[in-house]
Order: sequence, then C-alpha cells, then structure tokens
Amino acid sequence: MKEPIILFENKNLLVINKPAGLVVHSDGKTKEVNLCDWLIEKYPKIKEVGEPGKNPEGEIIYRPGIVHRLDRETSGAMVIAKTQECFEYLKEQFQNREVHKTYNAVVWGLFKEKKGEVDRPIGRSKSDFRKWSAGRFARGEMREAVTEYKVLKEITLENQDYKITPSFSLIECHPLTGRTHQIRVHMHFLHHPVVGDGLYAPNHPKVLGFERLALHSRSIEFTDLGGGLIKIEAPYPEDFGSALKLFV
Repeated sequence: MKEPIILFENKNLLVINKPAGLVVHSDGKTKEVNLCDWLIEKYPKIKEVGEPGKNPEGEIIYRPGIVHRLDRETSGAMVIAKTQECFEYLKEQFQNREVHKTYNAVVWGLFKEKKGEVDRPIGRSKSDFRKWSAGRFARGEMREAVTEYKVLKEITLENQDYKITPSFSLIECHPLTGRTHQIRVHMHFLHHPVVGDGLYAPNHPKVLGFERLALHSRSIEFTDLGGGLIKIEAPYPEDFGSALKLFV
C-alpha cells in the first residue's frame, strides 16, 4: 500500500496527501487495506472519532476522523479530524459550504467556454448502479450539485497511434457541493470526461501516462477550532507532474 503523506498536523487535525489507488474506508464487504486502517494504526486514540458505519453483519466499521472522502483513484489533499469536537466543527463547515476545495483534472477535448459553472442536480444512473448522472438518464432523488471550472491550459497531440487527433484540457475545479463523483459526473455531462475514468468514459484509451483517474485534490482551505485559517496544498504525484509537462 502506498502510504499517505502528512502535509500538516496539529492537536486537532491533520491534512494528508492521499495516494491514488487507496480507498478511504471499507465497504463492509471486502478486506482491502484502506486509509482508515492506516489512521487507526498510526493514531489509535482517534479510532472512535467521527461517525462509524456497519457492515452487512451489523459489525461496526470505524471511520476515524473521516469528514469527507476522495474516490479511490483520486489523489490529493484530505483533512482528518483527531477529536470529536473538531470532527463536528469541520462537518458543520462542510455542510455550510465554508470549506474551499480546489481540484485539478485533465479532461478530453477543448472547451468553448473557458470558464463556467455547472449547476446540474445529480441522481443515480438508470444504466449502472455504480454511476451517477446529471442528465436525463438519472433516477431517484436528484440532489443539488454545483461545480465551477476554469481552463488553465490546452494541448492537441499529433500522434499516429490515435485514429483521431486528440485534444486535452487541464482544468481547475471548485465543487461548491459535495456529491459523490461530482466533478466526474459534471465533466461527463459537458462531454469532457476526465482522462482515465473507466466508469464514465470506458471507451476512451489510457493516455498521457495516466493509468488511473486524472483528478487531484490540489488544495483545501478551512478554519481550525481556534478560528484560524488553514490552507494546505498537495504536491502533484509523479503521473500528474509528468502529464503537466506536456501542457506548455
């Protein structure tokens, strides 16, 4: 298991750089090593902090200090509470949309509008229980979802290995809500799926050196219990850093 890197820590919380491939917590069905296992081993006193879940047998699944999650294949900044008081304080900030998150993603294609906002509710996909949808193929409860995006750089590759001449955009995203797969779903809705997204763009090849989802939680900004502002930036992992060199 690739271990998280601690970017910041005090008595109330820590901010980590989560590696791609590491799931945050167990689904109760598999025994896969996850971020919560690492947290309990490194910080045994925070084992019961937060809101534990239960597996199908009714056994408790501890989620120590987990206030928010990143998808398995998403890397980057993630805040963990070390006390219940801090957990409740951070949870309230997330609910009130006072936590500012910045993501970088590499997506397929070039945008006509280089800056914009996707304000589209998200529901379950009609076609695949693993997926969510912001379009007419959604079902069930539709939950508000808003994502701001901005194109940072663009590239078009001249490569004989492709049937078409592919173009890509490096974007910055600010999810104003925290829905599951939100950035991935909204980019798919705009017809600019995230590179390496096998769930929402299964027919797209792996490109630019990405063997996983090209999505990185670049920074997170919030206030600590004392009211002080904390903003932490997560360095790019190797695959992301290598891909960015192509955007000149």
